Amino acid sequence: MNPLTLEALQVLDAIDRKGSFASAATSLNRVPSALSYTVHKLEQDLGVSLFQKQGRRSVLTNAGQHLMLQGRELLTAADALTDSTIQVATGWEPRLRIALDTIIPAELIFPLINRLYEIQPNIEIDLTEEVLGGTWEALDYGRVDLAIGAVGSPPGHKGIRCFDWLTVKSVFVSTPDHPVCQHPQPLSDNIVMQYRSVIIRDSSRHEAPLSRGILNKENFIHVESMEQKIQAHRLGLGIGFVPHFRVEQYLERGELVSLIVENPYTEVPLQIGWKISNRGQARNWLVEQLKQIRVDDQRST
Repeated sequence: MNPLTLEALQVLDAIDRKGSFASAATSLNRVPSALSYTVHKLEQDLGVSLFQKQGRRSVLTNAGQHLMLQGRELLTAADALTDSTIQVATGWEPRLRIALDTIIPAELIFPLINRLYEIQPNIEIDLTEEVLGGTWEALDYGRVDLAIGAVGSPPGHKGIRCFDWLTVKSVFVSTPDHPVCQHPQPLSDNIVMQYRSVIIRDSSRHEAPLSRGILNKENFIHVESMEQKIQAHRLGLGIGFVPHFRVEQYLERGELVSLIVENPYTEVPLQIGWKISNRGQARNWLVEQLKQIRVDDQRST
């Protein structure tokens, strides 16, 4: 009998992600000794060491990394098989995994999710925030079922269906007392490059990262989300482009000012995409509801 089981892979995955047997045990609602037994038995059966200590962390050996690289694909496939079996029987997928691009605030989507719960109260929703190419990549690699607000072109190969959703207007902002405001407008690239930019890091794990609307690639501060970027601008940490609808209140209150630049990045087309193989009713319902969404200063494309 093959010693490699889905349960063992889940244990290895949890230890690798959490960095310790104790933290992994907590995430799996098990005791550390049970995880230690599972790993020790698997190492004995395979004749290899899977983990080694680095300080306080338990890290995978080369053999362990190889096992988990393939093992995570098996775990994903097993989850997909479980979900598709239930979907065949009921028409409703038991779980809907959504990648929401950081441009779109979650509060725009939460009302729809709440309505979906009213229709299908037992569905599990898994919402993750992605950035730039990471939104498409999450869909392409099967980590999510639906990508909302994706920027740029979808992966070139077949298997993904998408449509133009919204076009977001962008503005170049700074605090009113920022030195960049002393220069005549429109601001040239040479002027903009004298000051620190605030840049959101692309969340891609496998593909080459994308960049949009970056005028200064040498002097910048990296952040993880649009919300962090906006707050960094409000505190005067840097300048840069942001969606107008995300900062309209700060512009009206005078906390931020909109500046004209010679090379504007004024419009950002957003798309919604999903795998053609996904025919779940929850995905279908949510896509139809998303088509009705409008934001005051956006127009559907």
